[in-house]
Amino acid sequence: MATAATLPRTGTVLADLLPASTAGRARVRDAALVLGGAALTGVAAQIAVPVPGSPVPVTGQTFAALLVGTALGARRGFLSMALYAVAGIAGMPWFAEARSGAAFPSFGYVLGMLLAATVVGALARRGADRSALRTAGAMALGTAIIYAVGVPYLALSTHMSLSAAVAAGLTPFLIGDALKAALAMGALPTAWKLLHRRG
Repeated sequence: MATAATLPRTGTVLADLLPASTAGRARVRDAALVLGGAALTGVAAQIAVPVPGSPVPVTGQTFAALLVGTALGARRGFLSMALYAVAGIAGMPWFAEARSGAAFPSFGYVLGMLLAATVVGALARRGADRSALRTAGAMALGTAIIYAVGVPYLALSTHMSLSAAVAAGLTPFLIGDALKAALAMGALPTAWKLLHRRG
């Protein structure tokens, strides 16, 4: 059975448990994790369902971004989302609906994911992904951050009023966000429990 010394409750994120015997190997591991997190987010973004009356589709990218931030921690989570954003701006067609560049109304959500992944990664280092309740809180905060950036960007880029942007870019997604949070509430604490058992 694992002890607090081998699997600390706080100060460690899931990615830290991957072996890296030397500093050089740790850098290679971290680079692979950053690249993998960006790729996962890009793949999840292609799971896109149009929302009638909204320029913002329902996608898997926000969920992936929050999982990446939580699993990798603040620094690697930020770098992963920065790579996702920069590569997409440069032409990689892995934003929602195979878009690239920055000239589309939902780009603000991509920017919000940079900040959200950093925040949930910092919270994960403090144990926010170890229980269902704390995971729900971290996911809710991360989601709120994404909307706090994405909705005003949507309003500015489409010349909508803020209330219209909320109606088009937030309200239709609340049920899906609750389902994503519920999935994370099950997945992340379960991952820690399995690691404890293996230890």
